Amino acid sequence: MEHDLSPATLAELRRPRPYPAVSVLTPTHRREPYNAQDAVRLRNVVTEAKRQLEADPAVTRDRRVEVARQLDRALAEVDLTHAEDGLLIFAAPGEHQVWTIARSVPERVVLADTFLTRNLVAAQAAERPFWVLSVAADRVTLWSGGVDRVVEDHTGGFPLTRRAENFDPERRERIGDVRSTFRDEGIRHFLREADIAMTAVLREHPRPMYITGKPAALTALEEVGGIAKRAVHVPHGGLAHGSPEAVWQAVQPVVAAEERRSADDVTRELTSARGRRDFAAGVDELWQSARAGRVRLLAVEENYRVTVRDAGDHLLPAESGDLDAHEDIVDEIVEQCLETGADVRFVPDGTLGEASGIAGVLRY
Repeated sequence: MEHDLSPATLAELRRPRPYPAVSVLTPTHRREPYNAQDAVRLRNVVTEAKRQLEADPAVTRDRRVEVARQLDRALAEVDLTHAEDGLLIFAAPGEHQVWTIARSVPERVVLADTFLTRNLVAAQAAERPFWVLSVAADRVTLWSGGVDRVVEDHTGGFPLTRRAENFDPERRERIGDVRSTFRDEGIRHFLREADIAMTAVLREHPRPMYITGKPAALTALEEVGGIAKRAVHVPHGGLAHGSPEAVWQAVQPVVAAEERRSADDVTRELTSARGRRDFAAGVDELWQSARAGRVRLLAVEENYRVTVRDAGDHLLPAESGDLDAHEDIVDEIVEQCLETGADVRFVPDGTLGEASGIAGVLRY
């Protein structure tokens, strides 16, 4: 199952396919007893997708058989023991993908010439992914971080390791000669290689970044390259050889502090926008502004959801399951804003006060 939505991956997902490109969405659950019916619900929604394929006169028999085969292959790959809050299956002639996301989705089957990506895009934004680079004299390890964990990541050829020749950097660190360790030209060359590799990763997968290591290691990395100058430093050694849990425990307080600072910045921007009259709030107003490309900053409370119906020139409240109801209108707004270059921030529930869960700063 897929997790990492890079810009290149998203572009590939949005590429037009031969009809039908089938998107199957279903909510899932992480824990008992709520996850007891996930497998049955998933099989039922895949069966519904096959029924729609059968009923669609625009789908030839050969295409129907092929896409149904891809749906079966995707279903066989699903591992609900590692379920998060939503599951997406994409299937088209000759291909299929399975995505698990930490954001609930409405149960839905869509047949089109592109895959339905808005829930995936919103989940990626809500996850607030970040990188952690753990630096030591003989190893540099990359970790991918999210809301509640980090995992080791091998993007860009990481981890990078250096075999010491006639030099024992770990021994020097043990006897307290850390500063001279990171003045060694061989180690500084190794750190330059790490800087180059991480620069390439950030170019393809831009995210906030944290760097861990002993103070001398952080200073040396800053002296030999550019990535350390735009990262948050966490002076904690030993994590290049550490476990994901150890890394998470070291960076979590720093990440939480950065997120609080970010939420405070958003609140100040929204307050200032009210005074300038370029403030918008509520799904109806922001949906219209998003479609016009007017949103510069969008703030969404983490668990805000609302179901609406499109009445043409505005949105009306609706019940889940109503005809033409949009159960993921917030995700639609998020995707549209990202498409037009807006800065999208998810903030803790209650941050936006009277703005009712969603607010924005307009460009004009």
